[in-house]
Amino acid sequence: MDQDSLLRLVYLGLLLMALSGSLIAAFRRAPGHTLQSLLIWAFLALALVAAYALWPEIRRALLPASVTRTATGIEIGAAADGHFYVDATVNGTRLTFLIDTGASDIVLTPADARRIGIDPATLDFSGQASTANGMVATAPIRLDSLGLGPWEDRDLPATVNSGALDRSLLGMSYLSRYKITLSGRTMTLARLP
Repeated sequence: MDQDSLLRLVYLGLLLMALSGSLIAAFRRAPGHTLQSLLIWAFLALALVAAYALWPEIRRALLPASVTRTATGIEIGAAADGHFYVDATVNGTRLTFLIDTGASDIVLTPADARRIGIDPATLDFSGQASTANGMVATAPIRLDSLGLGPWEDRDLPATVNSGALDRSLLGMSYLSRYKITLSGRTMTLARLP
């Protein structure tokens, strides 16, 4: 152990002793108030840890990617995490999708499937898909409608993923209907004739 590490250890030991001493003295004077203060500090520390862990989701919710209609299509700005997200209306319900050119199909999470009225417990998860997390079981479904920007498509094939997917995906079976242009942090989708 070098001298700097030893000095840090001594400093932390003295700090711990001072804090412990003041805590014991405060607990002797007013045990209820001290315990209440400790619980408040513990709750605040836990809230900070949770906020740090959930920051990407919080940031995406507070600062969503921008979507702008143009004369030829829609422009989607990259989110803070660098991905492109878009809201689409599926069977009358608004869902947020990750645009995934590496995915073959429209893939719904079980939670999103429930939101549009499909009970995942009643589905036949007989299909399989290869994902970054390995093989997962999938169940084929059909979407009555999917609306994106000014376009609406009907009777589309999709799958429900049984794996740990935190966002539904718009894959190439749907995206092949568009000319996709990427320019910096902006993706443009223009509907093909």
